[in-house]
Amino acid sequence: MKRLLLSTLLLAMLGTAYADIQAPPASEYTATRKLGRALGNIFYAIEELPVTVIRWNSAEGNYAGASVGIVEGVTRTITRMGYGLYELVTFWAPTYKCTYRPPYQGSCGRSGLKEYNVWSGFSEFPEELGFQSDVPYTRVSGQ
Repeated sequence: MKRLLLSTLLLAMLGTAYADIQAPPASEYTATRKLGRALGNIFYAIEELPVTVIRWNSAEGNYAGASVGIVEGVTRTITRMGYGLYELVTFWAPTYKCTYRPPYQGSCGRSGLKEYNVWSGFSEFPEELGFQSDVPYTRVSGQ
């Protein structure tokens, strides 16, 4: 009986080790995700301009938002569009370190990449404008 229990435990441990090998950390980044990221960067890159102006305005004041914010926002917009066009052309190939991860500095993701730096780095997808809520719009009462 001990041999049966020991062999079952050994097979269970080997099965989990095999499953871990089959899903490397970069497996969530695929060619379709790269294509979606490219289209998002191209279509929504213009949102970098108001987001950067608002960020500079809240951090340094109105004059910084109206001067540095606009210049940096235009620069970030053009840079994000360039990355989008680059990824659109190369979406089928794993270009960044032989993976489909985003090539920009400071990119973030669930698989342990560097934290996103709002001042110098880019997030994987463009930032969204306005109030964002994770709460569903309808609520069930009585729970």
